[in-house]
Amino acid sequence: MTSKASSFFGWHVVAATFLVAMFGWGVGFYGPPIYLQMVVQRTGWPFALVSAAVTLHFLIGAVVVANLPRLYRRWGVPVTTSAGAVVLAIGVGGWSLASHPWHLFAAALLSGAGWVAMGAAAVNAIIAPWFVRKRPAALSMAYNGASVGGVVFSPLWVVLIAWSGFSQAAMIVGISMTATVAVLSALVFSKSPEALRQSPDGAKSNQVQTMAASSPAPSLARGLLWRDRRFITLSAGMAAGLFAQIGLLAHMFSIVVPFFGPQGAGVLMGGATAAAVAGRTGMGWFMPVSADRRLIASASYGVQVIGSVTLLLAGGDHAAAMIAGVLLFGLGIGNATSLPPLIAQVEFDKADVSRVVPLIVALSQATYALAPAVFGIVRTISEPGVFILAAAIQLVAVATFVYGRQK
Repeated sequence: MTSKASSFFGWHVVAATFLVAMFGWGVGFYGPPIYLQMVVQRTGWPFALVSAAVTLHFLIGAVVVANLPRLYRRWGVPVTTSAGAVVLAIGVGGWSLASHPWHLFAAALLSGAGWVAMGAAAVNAIIAPWFVRKRPAALSMAYNGASVGGVVFSPLWVVLIAWSGFSQAAMIVGISMTATVAVLSALVFSKSPEALRQSPDGAKSNQVQTMAASSPAPSLARGLLWRDRRFITLSAGMAAGLFAQIGLLAHMFSIVVPFFGPQGAGVLMGGATAAAVAGRTGMGWFMPVSADRRLIASASYGVQVIGSVTLLLAGGDHAAAMIAGVLLFGLGIGNATSLPPLIAQVEFDKADVSRVVPLIVALSQATYALAPAVFGIVRTISEPGVFILAAAIQLVAVATFVYGRQK
């Protein structure tokens, strides 16, 4: 194969990674709220108990994602990704069959460990060898699979469960997911630019040398990474932004339902997802290579702050303001996941990026696992307080990103 754009294999990798992200988020991220409801309905267990299993699902995922580089070095991307799909499928099956609380928590350990092999850090690891200059566009396209996963799987789970029951639905989705990921791993992820004699972005050799010459700061010793201002502010900013985002999104549907009704609220949440796709895609394709990516991330969070304040001022009584607030908030949803790895790309040596991205994703996931509960406590005190809390935390994220800019 040649390195011409028409035959550059990297875009096939992007398409395959899009599908993996769709399954990963659709089953491992957007699925747990539905699993929670189904388990409570079937068993009668308290919401607090089942919610604890959801939190465990995300916390164990944070531990595994921090160790993804080791798994890749030992087993390779194809095997690790396929194994993640299998473990996730078994875990979801466990959610559907749990008859004792310990069964549920064992299932949560499996589902949480499995889905991160198809999550944010995995997407970045799969795409990174194939793209340098075009990585923002490639990542935005691949990460859009996460948003599509929410659009597709949230209603799909409901339909399948109503049609055949939770356990049957889990088996159908699990088999489909593992088969798809196994095929993609064998046909696509097993390839590398070196094996196909291609260069990143499909570039010519002299272009590759130019890109390599503009490498960021030298590699850091392992212990120094945790004292590096760039790493600390990047991980803290990402964690704060996702904490605010996940916390508010967990309650957004139920907040807008009284005004718009279930169907209208569903359409509005779909609009937020569409806005997320538009925001991430636009950022990926039109962001200049030389742009200050921390400032762009800060601007994205700033738009979400405006959305939160708009929802606060709407007071649940003004349809146009509520719609505008949800859509403005939605514009930044995708960028909160895709921009931090792109910041890491330009601020750290290539050898460090493979460590930095899984670590910032792990820290963020461990943090946002607690967000729905924290926002729930605030909501019991004052419903408008959730918008104030979201805006305040997002402003902290903005300040953190700006403070970490290189001098």
